[in-house]
Amino acid sequence: MKYFLIGYMGSGKTSIGKLLANNLKLPLYDLDAYIEKEENQSISEIFKTKGEIYFRNAEHEILKKLLSKKEPMVLALGGGTPCYAGNMDMVIESGISLYLHYPLEVLVDRLWDAKESRPIIAHLESKTILEDFIRKHLFERNPYYMQATHTINLESETIEEAALKTQTLLQKS
Repeated sequence: MKYFLIGYMGSGKTSIGKLLANNLKLPLYDLDAYIEKEENQSISEIFKTKGEIYFRNAEHEILKKLLSKKEPMVLALGGGTPCYAGNMDMVIESGISLYLHYPLEVLVDRLWDAKESRPIIAHLESKTILEDFIRKHLFERNPYYMQATHTINLESETIEEAALKTQTLLQKS
């Protein structure tokens, strides 16, 4: 079985994915890390030097490559991955998708503290502007995120608690 973690940036897809993969005794693939390895550039460098369209095309091709693996896995997708090039359709056909859903306020707090390492938001100058940015993105991405097999509603859980909540949901389904 393939398990896909989707959600907005800052939702803990990679961190929760590591624990979930460990608990399920499966390999974890982080799509963004895989792209960086394949492209030999960081995501921010790819955006800066080649642009978002190039990145989205590379993301799509690398996702297809990972999906072609026959092995079970946990795959943490990028925040925008489900929204481009029919990626969400491929994910739905390939396994169980889990939307890690956090309230807007939690995402704003998490991302404000880490915005310098996130090229898409590094230029935003206030928490209010960041909140508007995230709200707009969530509005646009919600139709894709809501196609996930399961939505995991999270608020103030630690990464460990969120991974356990996700695993418990999988065991019940």
